[in-house]
Amino acid sequence: MRILLVEDDIMIADALLVALRDASYAVDHVMDGQLAHAALRSETYQMILLDLGLPLQDGLTLLKNWRANSGETPVIIMTARDDVQSRIQGLDLGADDYVVKPFEVPELLARIRAVTRRQSGSAQPLLSNGKLTLNPANHEASYCDATNPPQTARLSGREYALLHALLSRKGTILSRSDLETSVYGWGEEVESNAIEFVIHNVRKKLGPKSITNVRGVGWMVEKHA
Repeated sequence: MRILLVEDDIMIADALLVALRDASYAVDHVMDGQLAHAALRSETYQMILLDLGLPLQDGLTLLKNWRANSGETPVIIMTARDDVQSRIQGLDLGADDYVVKPFEVPELLARIRAVTRRQSGSAQPLLSNGKLTLNPANHEASYCDATNPPQTARLSGREYALLHALLSRKGTILSRSDLETSVYGWGEEVESNAIEFVIHNVRKKLGPKSITNVRGVGWMVEKHA
């Protein structure tokens, strides 16, 4: 999942970048509202983490304009403004959640997972296509079909991010570019065969049928009943 982090405090931003990437999210970071607006116009994100006290354009104005222009990306506000009126204003302008600083990173990660579940229309924490199952809470995956015994494994960060992208759009073929966008953030070096290497490792752990290759197009996980 690709996240846009909009935070002008460099110490907070650096800590969150490390924590989010350790949790297998691809993260892009900007420090003001105008750069955030430009990023949202040029990239596709599955989550926005938004500070309110931003230079050039404040967070509430950015949120209001984004929603007014049909921007549907989930937004979690992160701010030191802890008064009730600020919370009401942020939520009424279209935020999906509101976290008051200082907060614990595990709580923020749990809120990201909760908002993601609500957006997908599922209260269940697990992603599954009936044979392949992924647990976002502990990064464990399992695969089982009629011809092979169940395989369960703990995934690395990139393995988890890739499988999360595929299971979030099961039945859809994702290209190499699609998967690189889901797994890597700005400034991260991507080798030409990096995606193939990650897929090879997932198949080694879960079985060769866990991910399907559509030659010359990309990869997918089947959409089972």
